Amino acid sequence: MSATTSRRRFLTTALAAGACSTGLVACSDGTPPNSSAVPGGTDSRPAGGSNPPTAVPVTTGRQALDRLLAGNARFVAEREERLDEGVARRVAVSKGQHPFATVLGCVDSRVPIELVFDQGLGDLVVVRSAGEALDHSVTGSLEFGVAELHTPLLVVLGHQRCGALDATIKAVDAKQRTAEAGQIGYLVETLAPAVRQVAGQPGDRLTNAIHANVDMVLGKLRQSPVIGPLERAGKVELVGAYYELDTGKVIVS
Repeated sequence: MSATTSRRRFLTTALAAGACSTGLVACSDGTPPNSSAVPGGTDSRPAGGSNPPTAVPVTTGRQALDRLLAGNARFVAEREERLDEGVARRVAVSKGQHPFATVLGCVDSRVPIELVFDQGLGDLVVVRSAGEALDHSVTGSLEFGVAELHTPLLVVLGHQRCGALDATIKAVDAKQRTAEAGQIGYLVETLAPAVRQVAGQPGDRLTNAIHANVDMVLGKLRQSPVIGPLERAGKVELVGAYYELDTGKVIVS
């Protein structure tokens, strides 16, 4: 067994054990992956989840994206169902997790991923970093979502007026190599290529940089030895999107 395989098996086992309260059969109770008896089912339940869900598995990236966008439409219309937050749901997800999508978003407090998509406990694997910046931990977490939890969709979600990219623009203009002490300088260096790419383009510079950054992040993820092959095999779909702070709407790139 290679060291890489051993590490992956250890991580999978450890996280599975943490999710399974019994440590025996709770994660293999016969529930279909991504079904609504666990996080990935239909959105047909009334608010509060008082009625049992109809088990409709989410098995493709298109189905997962449709479910996310339907949830976002509810959020925009202020008709959130806020499913899957009651006692029964907490008990169900304590026995195992079957999220239907993995989302990489910004740390911005105005973009809470589950709320934006009107999803509940166990529905999404959410990874957040300033400006969606990638490092080993972020990329590894995304790889875990698609490879070990088998989510058929990976979304990179940029957002309007991103503070991390705005700070990077200012740092690039000032020809600063780092913005601050600590690791903030690393973020600037990571995001700077998107800022430089859109130099001289028509339109709002920050908005252009946000979109360029999403595209760059997607490109890097496609180079992952875990995510890239899964996408080429049709097992995961990678999608870029943009969240409007003013309207609450998510627009797919």
